[in-house]
Amino acid sequence: MAAFNLTPSEPSPFILMGIPGLDAAHIWISIPFSTFYIIGLFGNFMLLFVIGKEQTLHKQMHLLLCMLALTDIGMSTSVMPKALCIFWFNMKGITLGGCLTQMFFIHTVSAMQSAVLVTMAFDRYVAICNPLRHGTILTNARIAKLGLVGLTRAVLFILPMPLLLSRQPFCANRIIPHTYCEHMAVAKMSCGDITVSRTYGLVIAIVVNGSDLTLIALSYGLIIRAVLKIASKEAHLKTLNTCTAHICVMLMFYTPSLFSYLTHRFGQGIASHVHVTFANFYLLVPPMLNPIIYGAKTKELRDKVGKYTCRR
Repeated sequence: MAAFNLTPSEPSPFILMGIPGLDAAHIWISIPFSTFYIIGLFGNFMLLFVIGKEQTLHKQMHLLLCMLALTDIGMSTSVMPKALCIFWFNMKGITLGGCLTQMFFIHTVSAMQSAVLVTMAFDRYVAICNPLRHGTILTNARIAKLGLVGLTRAVLFILPMPLLLSRQPFCANRIIPHTYCEHMAVAKMSCGDITVSRTYGLVIAIVVNGSDLTLIALSYGLIIRAVLKIASKEAHLKTLNTCTAHICVMLMFYTPSLFSYLTHRFGQGIASHVHVTFANFYLLVPPMLNPIIYGAKTKELRDKVGKYTCRR
């Protein structure tokens, strides 16, 4: 009679399969994954160390870079330790509590990083459109408060997602075809009605990404309008060049984020190993490249990093 084994309080773990269909290649796949992770950690910790040590870098933009570095570290570290345990030691089990905790941190850090990118866009707008008042409008204390608001928003918006799933009954088959506990991947393991959970996740994705992208587009619209008023084409390029690092980081974050989210919900035709691999690279590649991009585009930061890395 027991066609379904609904056991919400049973301690049996979920099983994270890693990358479906590529089990035999997990050791080889772990090489680029671990390399990207280590490079990302080194770059972001180096950025935090240099900005913390150098008083001349205690400015608004560099404070925002520290926030970005912290979210990069949090994003990759929420996923990679468990993923490497799967690849190296075949440790695929994870408890319901551990799974929901990982889900909370992944999505919270992602929402926080989106808030940091919005603040960085506003910083570029003030620096270009109102440069004389940039230091008074965006003080370090005000940026810290904006960061706290972004963190509070992320926690309040994301917390209901694991709480809703924690009340769901889960079937006996708890195999998740992924390397980490993504919201919809876990929700699909439930034998109950996940309409509320699914709808809430969709609404939050639209509200967070939609509002943040709208604010970023508004900032850049005002920046472009201000730049077009400058007569010199050379000044056009020089002004827009100050935004290229932020634009690159923003595209690396939002493009794969939206692709990964949409394929999880609507991309039934996409092979699961393609989706899971892409989802992992989305959490690994931006944290690795962000400090490199800002290090290359910001001369002052580049010089200070060189001071510590090239010392004899």
